[in-house]
This record gives sequence, C-alpha cells and structure tokens, in this order.
Amino acid sequence: MQIAILLYDRFTSLDAIGPYEMLCRLPDTETVFVAEQAGPVTNDKGSLRLVAEKSLDEVRTPDIVVVPGGPGTEETLRNAALADWLRTVDATTTWTTSVCTGSILLAGAGLLTGRRATTHWLGYDTLAALGAEPTGERVVVDGKYITAAGVSSGIDMGLTLVGRLAGDEFAQAVQLLTEYDPQPPYDAGSPLKAPADLVARLRSGSHLIVR
Repeated sequence: MQIAILLYDRFTSLDAIGPYEMLCRLPDTETVFVAEQAGPVTNDKGSLRLVAEKSLDEVRTPDIVVVPGGPGTEETLRNAALADWLRTVDATTTWTTSVCTGSILLAGAGLLTGRRATTHWLGYDTLAALGAEPTGERVVVDGKYITAAGVSSGIDMGLTLVGRLAGDEFAQAVQLLTEYDPQPPYDAGSPLKAPADLVARLRSGSHLIVR
C-alpha cells in the first residue's frame, strides 16, 4: 500500500508530519512525500524543509493521499497541474484525506462538492464557496474522504485512518506507543471555547501570532 503525502511551498509542517507519524506505522506500507518537483520543500515559516522523494509524475496511483494545509493554500489553488494530479489520483485512491486548509485544495479540484468536510475554522466560508458543506467537527468521514480541522487534528485524522485500515486494537497500540494523550494547558483550542475577544481579533485578521 502506498501513502502519498503532498508537499507544496508554505505548507504547515504538523499538517504533514502529524498524519505521517500515525500512518507510517502501518504494516506493508510505503509512505512517500511528493511534490510538483522532487526535492526540498519549504514550510510556512521558511525555517524547515521536508524532502519530496518523488514528483507528481512519479506517483500516479497511491492508495491513500494526504493533503496538508498552510498559508500556501491560496497560491496552490491556482496551480492547475496540482489540481489535475489530485483528480487523477483520486480516481483510484482508497482514501483521499486532508488536514486543515488542505480540504480547500481538495474542494478546489472538485472532489468535495456536496460532501461534508472540515477545515481550519477560519476557512469555513472558503470551503463552502468551493462547494463543500463545512462542519465544525474535528474529523469528518464522508465516503472515502476524511478531512481534519486545524493543524493538530491531523494526528486524529491519521489515527482514525489507522483504525479503519488495521483495526481498533492496532490503532490503540499506535496511540499508546506515540503516547498521544493530549492534556493541553489551555482550553482554547476551538472558537467555541476560546475567549470571544480573541476569536474576534483573529477573525478580523489582527493576528497575535505570526502564522
């Protein structure tokens, strides 16, 4: 089984690495990072590079595709070659998945039209405009499509997929071995829980942190 994790300029690192850490533990599996051109691809901070071992042309029939999100999504939406690749591989994938604004790339390629999906909470309107039906759920399964909300939820998506592929006990073993037992110091991980003024400032584009 081949798992292809897409990379593009200004992707968010954990969107790719979170699912990778879950999925790479599946038996008899090849996990490959892929980009328009093989070679290093720079993340959204400009400080980390992952190496795409293969180009899009070299990976045409993966069993699973994972599309991370990131600030580079907007520019990547205009990349016709990447959209064509997504449509091509989706024709034969068993699972097509995304993390954060990666679902916007799937929707832009026409793959989520009329389907329930999720993305980063700041991207709901864009996802809807591209034909999907946004939900506030952390992980959404609609047919063979699994979409995850913002950044950290890619770990949940990967673990969900491990359970679908290898069973609950194997997925529990992966969770235990990676000691995935979230106990965050703050309860502000969704717009429904975070302070209202913080949510409003982020919605307005007045970012307290560099994204």
